[in-house]
Amino acid sequence: MTATIYDVAREAGVSMATVSRVLNDTAVVKEETKKRVLEAIAKLSYRPNAVARGLASKRTKTIGVIVPDVSAGFMAELVRGIEDVARMYNYHIILCNSDGMVQKEIDLVGTMWEKQVDGIIFMSPRLRSEHIDTFEEAQLPIVLCRTDDPERRIPCVNIDNRQAARDVVDFLSAKGRTAIGFVGAAGNESAITSERKEGYIAAMNDHGYEPIFIDTAKEDYNSALLAVRTHFAIERCDALLGANDEMAVAALHACYDAGLKVPQDMMVVGFDNTKLTQMTRPELTTVAQPMYDYGAVAMRFLTKLLRDEPVSTYTVILPHQIIERTSTTTHVKR
Repeated sequence: MTATIYDVAREAGVSMATVSRVLNDTAVVKEETKKRVLEAIAKLSYRPNAVARGLASKRTKTIGVIVPDVSAGFMAELVRGIEDVARMYNYHIILCNSDGMVQKEIDLVGTMWEKQVDGIIFMSPRLRSEHIDTFEEAQLPIVLCRTDDPERRIPCVNIDNRQAARDVVDFLSAKGRTAIGFVGAAGNESAITSERKEGYIAAMNDHGYEPIFIDTAKEDYNSALLAVRTHFAIERCDALLGANDEMAVAALHACYDAGLKVPQDMMVVGFDNTKLTQMTRPELTTVAQPMYDYGAVAMRFLTKLLRDEPVSTYTVILPHQIIERTSTTTHVKR
């Protein structure tokens, strides 16, 4: 990858702002510090963006959007929400895919800073201290989307994932299901999955049910399919909750392979209400999130920060709902 200003700052052990001062000669920098920066520039063959440098201290009407996986089923609708609101306020967006890799996410923030974006909408499987340090160094308005900051330091737009999982357990319990398994990654799960698992555990305890974990290596179809198939040889559930729709679809297929009828023998529920939910037979009951609103609200939140408009809260919680389909009942109103 081409070296970014963040790479230079890290190599020289200084802030991105210090690198910028050396490049633009806009402030006095100690000779020793300047030497380290210049050596880092030479070592990394860094070439600053001349256009961006010429736009220093001016608004570019550009917003950086960093997402873990642009190919995810829900991402198109979410990004459409960002773009529609951005256009209303005469902003353009730069969309970048991070693959959920921490270093790549940090590098992309540096790239966005270098391109002089006015602000960033940031999505990540899990927020880490390295992210916070980079955000503080970049000194750009940043809004988290589908990403939670437990310490509430950064504005964020999310749903209450814990409550959503509790609602699913209550929903299945009302249908007489007591052996409800949770299909999710173990150890390396995303923050969203962790929150859903916490809500699931709390609800199972409230009902007096024993939590049943069907641990997967990754948060994808193949890992979930293998895990659920293996689980059937050990313990029988009467309902399964997937940490996302893809894993829930895998659970549906594992049930079919095991000769179980859905929903009679096993009820299955997913998360996210992606297009997959209506492509299966039976169709998948799932927790619907307002994907378009995620993007639209996050972008509007960012415009408020950019325009110094009053903000009543730094945490926006959007509503969720359970969309019932035939994986939990044979009688769904159309």
